[in-house]
Amino acid sequence: MTAQTPPTPPFRDPHLPFAKRIDDLLSRLPLDEKTAFLHQFAPAVERLGIAAFRTGQEALHGVAWMGPATVFPQAVGLGATWNTELVRRVGEAVSKEIRAMRARDDRVGLNVWAPTVNLLRHPLWGRNEEGYSEDPKLTSAIATAYTRGLRGDHPTYWRTAPVLKHWLAHNNETNRDTSSSSVRPRVLREYDLRAFRETVEAGATAGVMPAYNLVNGRPNHVSPHLREQLRTWTDEDLLVCSDAGAPSNLVDSEHYFDTHEEATAAALLAGVDSFTDHGTDSSQIIQRVQGALEQGLLTEADIDTAVRRQLSVRFRLGEFDPHHDPHADTDDFDTPAHRALAQEAAEQAIVLLKNDGVLPLAPDSRIAVVGLLADECKLDWYSGTLLHRSTPLEGLYERFGAERVEFAEGVDRVRLRTSAGTFLHVPAADATDEVRGAEGALDPALLAGRTDLPPLTTDPAGTELALVDWGEGVLTLRAPDGRYLSVAEDGYVRASADQPGGWIVQETFRLEPHENGHLLKHVGTGRHVSVSADGVKVADENPETFELIIVERGEEAVTRVTAGADVVLVVAGNDPHINGRETEDRTTLRLPSHQERLLRAARASNPNTVLALTSAYPYAVATTALAAALWTAHGGQAAGTALARVLAGDVSPAGRLPQTWYADDADLPGLLDYDVIGSRQTYLYFEGTPLFPFGHGLSYASFSYGDLATQVTDTTLRVSFTITNTGDLTADEVAQLYTRAVDPTVPRPRRELLAHRRVTLAPGERTETVFDVPLSALEFWDVARDGWRLEPGPYDVLVGASSEDIRLRTTVRLDGEPAAPRPALERGLEAADFDEQSGVEIVDRTKTSGDAVTAATGLDGELLYRNCDFGGSVTEVSVSVAGEGTVEISLDGGPVLAALTVEAPGTGGPYDYTTLGAELAAEGVHDVRIGLRGPLRLARVGFSG
Repeated sequence: MTAQTPPTPPFRDPHLPFAKRIDDLLSRLPLDEKTAFLHQFAPAVERLGIAAFRTGQEALHGVAWMGPATVFPQAVGLGATWNTELVRRVGEAVSKEIRAMRARDDRVGLNVWAPTVNLLRHPLWGRNEEGYSEDPKLTSAIATAYTRGLRGDHPTYWRTAPVLKHWLAHNNETNRDTSSSSVRPRVLREYDLRAFRETVEAGATAGVMPAYNLVNGRPNHVSPHLREQLRTWTDEDLLVCSDAGAPSNLVDSEHYFDTHEEATAAALLAGVDSFTDHGTDSSQIIQRVQGALEQGLLTEADIDTAVRRQLSVRFRLGEFDPHHDPHADTDDFDTPAHRALAQEAAEQAIVLLKNDGVLPLAPDSRIAVVGLLADECKLDWYSGTLLHRSTPLEGLYERFGAERVEFAEGVDRVRLRTSAGTFLHVPAADATDEVRGAEGALDPALLAGRTDLPPLTTDPAGTELALVDWGEGVLTLRAPDGRYLSVAEDGYVRASADQPGGWIVQETFRLEPHENGHLLKHVGTGRHVSVSADGVKVADENPETFELIIVERGEEAVTRVTAGADVVLVVAGNDPHINGRETEDRTTLRLPSHQERLLRAARASNPNTVLALTSAYPYAVATTALAAALWTAHGGQAAGTALARVLAGDVSPAGRLPQTWYADDADLPGLLDYDVIGSRQTYLYFEGTPLFPFGHGLSYASFSYGDLATQVTDTTLRVSFTITNTGDLTADEVAQLYTRAVDPTVPRPRRELLAHRRVTLAPGERTETVFDVPLSALEFWDVARDGWRLEPGPYDVLVGASSEDIRLRTTVRLDGEPAAPRPALERGLEAADFDEQSGVEIVDRTKTSGDAVTAATGLDGELLYRNCDFGGSVTEVSVSVAGEGTVEISLDGGPVLAALTVEAPGTGGPYDYTTLGAELAAEGVHDVRIGLRGPLRLARVGFSG
């Protein structure tokens, strides 16, 4: 007899809908196999021919952590392009390289953890480099473009499956796993949720990653908004991947749950589908899930729900249809097109902040290039390994010729003398073929992390070291051949790194005054440098006291090369691994003092000084005495070439600032103050004078705007206008459309971006630009009615080249829903739905849902609810409270009419609510003022007649 071919199981049938195929596959998996799928590293199921699967592939601006790949500008730089089509093409290139790399290395994942859509609310946030903008509309536009590129345009199969980071209201690294963002309902809806929502609704997103922080007292990994908001925005199954270690944080650092079984069950029920915890070891997550099942905290159906969402992503990626997957044979890697795109993106990201006519540079200019980043191409934590690199100095050599360019890095050159009178000495590297490049020169990149190199020693002459103070007393020290001093696991100090880097940077030090000299403290280990017979190392005892001998100040080198130049280019900024990165917020907007010294020296030597800031975030730097200033994020592999082409005028700059550049630290709110409305944050509400406004950026061309026309329908505002290039070279202009409610009844933005478009125009060319804006984009969240509302009345329509450079304006009158008093008698007052507050923070009402309000200091807080309608008569007020203290009720700023006191807390802790009542006589419409006295939580206020 002929052997029968076994029938194809339904989950392998490409003609069936994905939902039916997932049902079939789920039915074939026993509970233990489904449980194993919940960890980041899901194992293979060999009996079904199912491969292992890993969630998570970092790809913020190129493929990261997996070796060489095309490196594009940082995310904030992509945001500065204001060019959605360019960003879509970048996403497409990145996804193609992921597919090509996966074909060679199955560790490369197709579930992409990118982009980051956290809004750049506060410029001191350490991860500013990872976001696109402070504005939700611009952020969602850029994020949508990037995810569309990552997804691909096939109707069925996705090239990669992007996951948005980090849900929700996450803008601080300081205490990031224990701090709570107090986010009032209007800020939540109008600001933080909006960027996520518009990107998800665009249809190219596979899921989200919750952030480490808490929002309103509740960890994001058990956020009810995953269910109540996120999953209502699309019919697709969205995959929610935890951040690394965050499931354990629910117990270990946040102490939100008593046991890991309880915490894991709560996260799964809230919507977390994949647990990123304990690296590749899935055993602990599996044990916790099994324990939760045994305790009745979870059911198998709950496991099925999470696994279904995972499988939905895997089916969309073509894993189960390799012969039908159009992306399976993608081999586009480091192609000429990708290299050209990296350069184009770097060029489009450059923002011209100021220009007194010195730019573009004349072809025969003699250029002095100075600064700590002039010959650097810096990478950040989420960069890939460079295949190609271009520094500003190299770009200028290439464009203007090395004979016309002089260079001085401007580092301080020092020797460190020990108490014994000897000096620190850097032994020569072992000059083997291993550490030699193709030209035979020493390649520092091949030395990083080595422990077989000799440690530093001491001798009578010592070695002259380059010392750079990156601010806040954090130093790097570099040997003459470019190697950075670094500390290896064995504790010895070696010259063994090409750049500062790593999760814990091992190349940074501090000089601490001590007796008649300094102790040299290693930041990474927290230990001091000591000198012993077997070499220089860090240790807990016998720290060496060093005398710092300055051989040459950086300013002296700067002055030598700048005096005779036609123009001086100072390249300043940050190292992305130092003083502002993941796990570390900045403390100031100021440039490090070392770089300020170099800038002053250059200006004093030559008035034609141009500042090129290369940084992951804004600075407050005086530009009045400068001939010109530019800013670019760290621009990836083509950064130097791009900058040189812009300086030369080969490309007219057209980048625009994606966030406000404040003039002083005093303009900033507290890092943990998330109330952008109440504390007037970002360009939307800021009432001061910025150093440079949101949307700002100059050009070598000039543009005129005209012919503004508007048309209002029942659902849409149409705005049209013309732009004409009145200059003498082809250039890009970024047209920006803003609006402002003229007579709002609640605080509204000073102006708010509705749409933008980047256009290329030849000299004399004119184009018409048309924007169709849904009227829903002009709504605000009305806490009085707990819903969106378009307020009727006049709205300014503003068209221009930045949020403050408005060229055209008109006013339209929109119909909407008039304001109405709060139905206080009918619905009561939810405590968090206040109009104004002082000394209050929002906390969790229960561990699963709802908000309450408490005094931020634990002593006193004030709440105001405007226009509360008590109808014909109110005779009693009631409050739902937990804890202990007093709730005071007054009307219209008058005396306290009712004081309700919880004299002793209950036994259920902060969630043990009780209802108290008191007499209150009122009628008609009043402002209700509530005072919180003591450490209590107020959930709700009710009224009865």
